[in-house]
Amino acid sequence: MHLDHEKISALAALGEPAEAEALGVLEKASLAGGLSLEEAAILLSIKDSALLNELFRIAGEVKERVFGRRIVLFAPLYLSNYCTNGCTYCGFRSQNRDVPRKALTVDEAVSEAKALVAMGFKRVLLVTGEDPRWGLDYITSCVRAIYERTGMRIVHVNAPPMDTDSLRELKKSGAGVYQSFQETYHRPTYAVMHPSGRKKDYDFRLDVMDRAMDAGFGDVGIGPLLGLYDYRFDSLASIAHSERLFKNYGTHAHTISIPRLMPAEAGLDDAPYRVSDEELKKVVAVFRLSVPSAGIVASTREPAEFRATLIHTGATQLSAASRTNPGGYAGEKSLEQFSTNDHRSLIEVIRSIIDEGLLPSLCTTCYRVGRTGSEFTGKTMAGEMEKFCQANAVLTLKEYLLDYCQNGSKEALQKAIDEGLKGVDPGIRKALAQKLDELEAGERDLFF
Repeated sequence: MHLDHEKISALAALGEPAEAEALGVLEKASLAGGLSLEEAAILLSIKDSALLNELFRIAGEVKERVFGRRIVLFAPLYLSNYCTNGCTYCGFRSQNRDVPRKALTVDEAVSEAKALVAMGFKRVLLVTGEDPRWGLDYITSCVRAIYERTGMRIVHVNAPPMDTDSLRELKKSGAGVYQSFQETYHRPTYAVMHPSGRKKDYDFRLDVMDRAMDAGFGDVGIGPLLGLYDYRFDSLASIAHSERLFKNYGTHAHTISIPRLMPAEAGLDDAPYRVSDEELKKVVAVFRLSVPSAGIVASTREPAEFRATLIHTGATQLSAASRTNPGGYAGEKSLEQFSTNDHRSLIEVIRSIIDEGLLPSLCTTCYRVGRTGSEFTGKTMAGEMEKFCQANAVLTLKEYLLDYCQNGSKEALQKAIDEGLKGVDPGIRKALAQKLDELEAGERDLFF
């Protein structure tokens, strides 16, 4: 995959735009049809507070037009913190020789997944370091066992880049989204931050999304680690990456994550390029307007109060109750990949989303009915996904209320469901009411 680094560098260095120029781009952005790289660069260069507020407002409106008021929830499950790479910012780096390492057995991975299911989660993201001792066969065994032995409905995978044949085997195991982050798209910085291990190969990592698509993955997840280099460069490069996927495969990146560099044991003491809260909000908004079909993922790296802001400026997915070490849900002490700042339980995050006037969702439908890849992108850009997202959010929240919710939260969740019903497309409202009755009668896993 070729990215025009010279062009991206020039766009990242743009000065503050004139008001008329910025407003013109925002007017186009409000149509939810996406933006060019040049237009995205203009929005990333905004500094004026009034224009920033307009950017945030329009991004929030586009998010609701495309996906409704739903916010999807998931949890990461770390399989192994063994790693042969020397990433200078990561707690898993191979140079951390005197810290506790652990690779879950398949049975332990199942136990961790069962713990998440017991909380109410239906989707999980498996994460692992890069070590050939715990490679493809290990990962696929964990994926299959979690499906077979737990109630988890979809398993996504964040794993080191592989060749096409290996990715094909990973897809056959049932993995939903394949996720891998470039960390930084700036080649000189990438070389400094990744001095050893297989990960030092910039191009092998960059090209993995093409290999994943060729291997049958309709959905892939990308993202920069913000703070390693100029956030404008890495944000624009992420958009360019998604554009290349769309050009070659007819689908944008399914998700774009926005991790901001956090402290890690024996890692960097501080971010080389600090990203402020206001700048991160701007990144979220510009991702939303540039790639409207993408899910924008905000992890527990960010504190609760700030994540509540991000879901109004374009973020559509939140992790919850996260542990970033293998065995974390069983209470084991092992090396964490990074520190987290939002330690709330799933129900606490659900309640906070409701308090923000939005609708929590535990939906896993699209991956299981084949609404993925170019079909997902096409339906989303045509405005046809919102009705499914809203209805499925109502169904999954009702199921959570019936099976997991304690008395203290039932009233709030039922009120959110009632409010969510008001926003459901009239064409499926009757069918939704029937499915809600079926849930009350004991049926489960109902969707549109």
